[in-house]
Amino acid sequence: MAGIVGYGVYIPIYRIKTAEIAMVWGEEPKRIETGLGIIEKAVGGIDEDTATIATAAASNAVKMAGIDARKIGALYVGSESHPYAVKPTATIVAEVIGATPNLTAADLEFACKAGTAGLQMVLSMVDSKMIEYGMSIGADTAQGKPGDALEYSAASGGAAFIAGPEKESLAVIEATFSFSTDTPDFWRRQGADYPSHGGRFTGQPAYFKHVINATNGLLEKTGTRISDYDYFVFHQPNAKFPQEAAKKLGIPLEKVKDGLIVPYVGNTYSGATLLGLSAVLDVAKPEQRILATSFGSGAGSDSFAINVTDVINEKRGGAPSVKEYLSRKRYIDYATYLKYRKKIKR
Repeated sequence: MAGIVGYGVYIPIYRIKTAEIAMVWGEEPKRIETGLGIIEKAVGGIDEDTATIATAAASNAVKMAGIDARKIGALYVGSESHPYAVKPTATIVAEVIGATPNLTAADLEFACKAGTAGLQMVLSMVDSKMIEYGMSIGADTAQGKPGDALEYSAASGGAAFIAGPEKESLAVIEATFSFSTDTPDFWRRQGADYPSHGGRFTGQPAYFKHVINATNGLLEKTGTRISDYDYFVFHQPNAKFPQEAAKKLGIPLEKVKDGLIVPYVGNTYSGATLLGLSAVLDVAKPEQRILATSFGSGAGSDSFAINVTDVINEKRGGAPSVKEYLSRKRYIDYATYLKYRKKIKR
């Protein structure tokens, strides 16, 4: 079986509190914080985009893996905020980290689950011996129209995972399962600056249906039960959805809390599930098991059964942890936020 030989994260230093956004639009700050469970979100700087975030995360992943980047045979970047409509982000990342030109590279898009879709691809390629190592990245500088509900959660950040041989893996991927339907809960048309969404429609027929079906499908496929796993990670567009999904599945909330970072970073879209999984891997012990399920609007979920190995003790500390990035922050006001995210149109 293929597994994860290294992972790396990157969260920008800048933060804006949801209370700051709420006051600008005449909303009650406490109502917003309580409703979404988000206190603050990460904001990419004026010189940061999906390419720089993905590159920083990829560099950290290579450091942790302790491999020669020239051995990476495939590199995919999942995002819905690629800086170019036509020009891959993946080749920029590959060039900067020193990967060989003899690799396959591409950008992926499936709303917030493009990073996990890429992880399935590179795991399969390693498992089939097509490549020795493969990298998948989920990164975004998520968009939210000023005054829209999304503005309170849409954040910046990303994570990179390197797939490789089982013997080098800090965590082995035992199985994966996906569930996809044509559910138009969230979309952004060509040329549009900001996405549109179906409001409450994004919950029950979209998020919960796909997350729960993918998770149950994986449990059935592997013949495992909720009690067989020590940690659960779900896509986190806000703090309430993953906890409600856990309740619906009968999962104790203490098994979810270590991967629930959205209250302090916001929804990093394609980076969200992978960042949550990284936070769990930062604290998990050998032989513990993790079940992670992503969600992407449109709509689909990828679920993974993960078994942590002894190798994690050797590699942990090889790159900055999620906790380190969360503690590294500088608050900005709403005007600066508009400037950094280029929301002021001329």
